[in-house]
Amino acid sequence: MRVLLPSPLHSYSGGQAEVEADGKTVAQVLASLERQFPGIHFRMVDEVGRLRPHMRIFVNEVCTQDLTTKVTATTSIHIVAALSGG
Repeated sequence: MRVLLPSPLHSYSGGQAEVEADGKTVAQVLASLERQFPGIHFRMVDEVGRLRPHMRIFVNEVCTQDLTTKVTATTSIHIVAALSGG
């Protein structure tokens, strides 16, 4: 499936903004990304397996924090890094 990555993660994906991954849940897709791009998972998921507060994942344009969300080969996943500052 197609996964769109935010620019802060492009250093892990070799500069790619769009990559392919597989899995039946969001967690499995993130694990697939980790196998392809070592180190990327820790930037999205914390030590206890929860999505980091500044990360948002959209599955077919619907935001989810639930890593057990089911996906299929035709699912579109868009990962967004929230901006902060003043």
